[in-house]
Amino acid sequence: MILNYKIPAGNTVNRTHQGAVILQYNKVEICGVNTSELKVLSEKEKRELLKIIRDGSEKEKKSAREKMINGNLRLVLSVIQRFSGRGENPDDLFQVGVIGLIKAIDHFDPEMDVRFSTYGVPMIIGEVRRYLRDNNSVRVSRSMRDTAYHAMQVKESLTNELNREPTVEEIAERMELPKGTVVLALEAIVEPVSLYEPLFSDGNDTVYVMDQIGDSRDDKDWLDEISMKDAIKNLSEREKKIIGLRFFQGKTQMEVAGEIGISQAQVSRIEKTALKKIKN
Repeated sequence: MILNYKIPAGNTVNRTHQGAVILQYNKVEICGVNTSELKVLSEKEKRELLKIIRDGSEKEKKSAREKMINGNLRLVLSVIQRFSGRGENPDDLFQVGVIGLIKAIDHFDPEMDVRFSTYGVPMIIGEVRRYLRDNNSVRVSRSMRDTAYHAMQVKESLTNELNREPTVEEIAERMELPKGTVVLALEAIVEPVSLYEPLFSDGNDTVYVMDQIGDSRDDKDWLDEISMKDAIKNLSEREKKIIGLRFFQGKTQMEVAGEIGISQAQVSRIEKTALKKIKN
């Protein structure tokens, strides 16, 4: 494939490889790429290329960057799969993902004790999310976006001054704007996140957003559930069966009576006794 791209620093690189992907001026066009043929670099190869990109001659840097980008296109493809089902053209997402990959390559320090993919994936995700946010069907006005970005800059400045995270009131005061305006602007640029959005994966277990959401009632509900199970264990077999039929299968007392072979009055009496035991 022929890849022509221009990174933000202004360096333009052209390269040829088997396939059909074209990058030009931060734009990628996918023309029937066979993803199974994309090269995958080993961690050792990535480290060597990254060191050349940082310390090599201009010619060596250019060649190493080409190989590094080419060898990580499957990483981009794996990331954009997380954003499938949103009605976005996968070609567009791939374009944006490659821009994130290039940024990750240009900013990664090979001396860091971390895998390139660990650093690169968040960069690619961030670039895709910015694209989705800016191209969201729910349009945010330019003035509101400008207010939000200004608030983020003020927040960073105040953090450095105060050595702590500033409050919304402090940010609004510095900007000389009402607190509500600042809050609305910041919330307007936040992209909704699915509860099933993966946050981390070590190859076996995946941590999703919903796993990180707590509730002040969680501990109490968990203890109540244990207590309930213990209480039911102490019931007689007939009491367990009636409670199960009534409250887990949703049957009426008359239906329970017919199934067990006793009167409805007996079912009512046994049920009340069982519930009293559970409550106690």
